[in-house]
Amino acid sequence: MLVPLGGLEMNSTMDDINLIQQAQRHHHLVVRELGEEIDLEIGTGDDDPSSFTHSPLIGVVPPREYSADENDESKQQMILVSQVTSDDQDLCRSQPTKRKKKVVKRWREEWADTYKWAYVDMKEETARIFCSICREYGRKHRRNPYGNEGSRNMQMSALEEHNNSLLHKEALRLQMASKDKVIVDKPVFAKALMSKTAGSILEAVLKRDPHEVEFIQSAQEVVHALERVISKNSIYVNTMERLLEPERMLIFRVPWVDDRGETHVNRGYRIHFNQTLGPCRGGLRFHPSMNLSIAKFLAFEQTLKNALSPYRLGGASGGSDFDPKGKSDNEVMRFCQSFMNELFRFLGPDKDLPSEEMGVGSREMNYLYGQYRKLAGHSQGSFIGPRTNWSNTSLRTEATGYGLVFFAQLILADMNKDLKGLRCAVSGAGKIAMHVLEKLIAYGALPITVSDSKGYLVDEDGFDYMKVSFLKDIKAQQRSLRDYSKTYARSKYYDEAKPWTERCDVAFPCASQNEIDSSDAINLVNSGCRILVEGSNMPCTPEAADVLRKANVLIAPSMAAGTGGVVAGEYELKETNVNWSPEDFESKLQEAMKQTYQRALKTATDFGYLKDSPEALVHGALISAFLTVGNSMSEQGCV
Repeated sequence: MLVPLGGLEMNSTMDDINLIQQAQRHHHLVVRELGEEIDLEIGTGDDDPSSFTHSPLIGVVPPREYSADENDESKQQMILVSQVTSDDQDLCRSQPTKRKKKVVKRWREEWADTYKWAYVDMKEETARIFCSICREYGRKHRRNPYGNEGSRNMQMSALEEHNNSLLHKEALRLQMASKDKVIVDKPVFAKALMSKTAGSILEAVLKRDPHEVEFIQSAQEVVHALERVISKNSIYVNTMERLLEPERMLIFRVPWVDDRGETHVNRGYRIHFNQTLGPCRGGLRFHPSMNLSIAKFLAFEQTLKNALSPYRLGGASGGSDFDPKGKSDNEVMRFCQSFMNELFRFLGPDKDLPSEEMGVGSREMNYLYGQYRKLAGHSQGSFIGPRTNWSNTSLRTEATGYGLVFFAQLILADMNKDLKGLRCAVSGAGKIAMHVLEKLIAYGALPITVSDSKGYLVDEDGFDYMKVSFLKDIKAQQRSLRDYSKTYARSKYYDEAKPWTERCDVAFPCASQNEIDSSDAINLVNSGCRILVEGSNMPCTPEAADVLRKANVLIAPSMAAGTGGVVAGEYELKETNVNWSPEDFESKLQEAMKQTYQRALKTATDFGYLKDSPEALVHGALISAFLTVGNSMSEQGCV
């Protein structure tokens, strides 16, 4: 249990004690007064004793007892230590003593944010100073964690040295690898609600679908944002209850035969979540983690995202736990044909049209459409309508990535800033992430990272168009991002790690849901991030979202920032013989993103959220989308 430590400042205004508590959530800690001596055992392979002798940062003193006056003085400072009972302390005293150095550290409140990655715990009956992120100890690892007793700039330099040290990142990688080996049930993170009525809505969802963690998390975010709406109009309670139940859930068997003639069976999903506004639109995801909970959460998010677009569209999503990686073209074709054999009767321009998502690219979409055309007996050109003559490709994937950057630029413009010269951390290495890189380069920003399921790549010189083209070739050949480092020596690939420790101004998570947990959020805050633009659906865990909110990091929600793909998809479907130039396309997309941004911001203001609040865009987008769907549901009656 964490004991509250009182208010500390981050960026001169923020109370970041909650961040410290988040960093230490896996340790049972209490507050103990500063000035107490900490035993650091010096043994074989540990810290070099001689290094303490010449350090101006740590004093070596003989063991002694503190006086009452000194104890009173030390109450003005703080340190985090593990709970140690009196019996344990007596036991420690009874053990044979080893050669130790006594070090004294007097922490100062104004510098506490510098040390939130450090804590004291017992190791082999000895108190040691550990890194909060990778749980390792040792002077060489800490890279001078105490910083310097001089200026704050020197303190932060020590923090950067620690976070960027190779040893720290290697420890972080080992920590993530060990986590992956432990299989545990995912807990449901329940947030406190101000309204009993809103709480009753979530209770109904929990009773009905107690194991659907992703869907419950998504529902909680929406209900929290709608508390002020529900409190003003009780009719929306029933509307919300109906909205949280999908109109149609399809679960079906997908048998297919591999190249060796062996039969396999996967499970397919398609969720028609809500068709109040019009025919369904939504992606298909082929990934081993795909399940009903993820399919429902994606369809729910897509319903609200489509409601924010200029078009009247319903929301859907689906996919399969099939993994296309490592499969031959013939195997992927046979799977897609089997998948479509069951799904085709529910598809059509006025029913439901699927689009690309994780694990589904142009190859998969072409196989799916070929089988659909054969079974349905008609041809419309593709699932997204007539092909446009622009770069010989669909506009949809470009629009999603470009739209994210346009949305970030709109946010910065309201701050009298722009993207030029800003360091940007991007996760993922799919089409959306690559198009984000392209547009960031066009705006003069400095994108420095991409990632895959194995780790992340950082290039301190930043990516340019030639480097992005090389990255695309690497991914097209299904090679590792590690190969990039063989060509560009200034880059580095980190196994089993995430890019959120790198110094950045703006972050673009474009990988998958819940890719940013509480420790990642703390890393982002430490790294200087002030804007997070969600490229993937629900990239932050609830705990991470709380950390970012308390740190005043502005979040651009995916349902608003990601509407570019919806807009481009409808352009393709509705416009025939379109021959847009890149400039025309971008102009239309920028206007659509501007309308979405202004709509979310206006709704937030109407419901009492300050324009510069980190919650403004999130709540404004959710409320605006819900009101669009909810009012139409009320008008159409109980259907």
